[in-house]
Amino acid sequence: MRHLLTVITLCCVLLTACDIAPEKSANNLSLNPPTKAEQVLAKAIQAHGGQGYEQAHYQFVFRDKSYTFKNEDQSYEYVRNYVDNGEEIQDILNNTTFKRTINGKEASLSAKDIAKHKEAVNSVIYFATLPYKLQDPAVKLAHKGTATIKSKSYDILSVHFNELNGGVDHDDEFHYWINQTTNRIDYLAYNYLTNNGGVRFRSAYNTRVVDGIVFQDYINFKAPIGTPLIELPTLFEKEELKQLSLIETEEVVNLKKAN
Repeated sequence: MRHLLTVITLCCVLLTACDIAPEKSANNLSLNPPTKAEQVLAKAIQAHGGQGYEQAHYQFVFRDKSYTFKNEDQSYEYVRNYVDNGEEIQDILNNTTFKRTINGKEASLSAKDIAKHKEAVNSVIYFATLPYKLQDPAVKLAHKGTATIKSKSYDILSVHFNELNGGVDHDDEFHYWINQTTNRIDYLAYNYLTNNGGVRFRSAYNTRVVDGIVFQDYINFKAPIGTPLIELPTLFEKEELKQLSLIETEEVVNLKKAN
């Protein structure tokens, strides 16, 4: 879903009277203190793993495919391995290139196929490592107030993207509900425009900490196209959303520790 990568620099202007941060790219330098949105995000990143993400090297399984992400400060490498029709497929994505091998031999791909496979690999890693990926310079972050969901209090973060470096789906919109007690993401939602569009709401479960990094699974719900994201928690509590699938990150292994 998102092509979101690299490092956030806390910036933007002072909070407005309604306590909503202006939607500015997170990499603009400023001497002003961090906005409310940036403060909430910084706490969430710390609660999910903090600096542990900077040198992280993990492997997990998602829908019968093996994924590996390796972060070394601003450099990264993502690998996807799976078998298709008896052939061993490996996709490798890093800061500068994408490569696919089939049975150990590099494959020649069209620009369209490269973009498709890059997005597929990146989107899985993106969701698995939230909220770390919200540090991308293309992110436009805003605090949209607070909410109560199932008797718990949340800060609401809204995310849009700049067209430059925002990926093929830069018009998509995301909301994140950050638990004010744990500072973790309990719910997220997004509105996407590709493939005729759609609205999704996800509820986290099976939260666990693997050597300092939080991993969690999600129940994926569908809402009617055009439903404002801010309204989804209310529909969720009323059980008016249709469950579509489970987003399960399985067999998580810290490869730095394993090696």
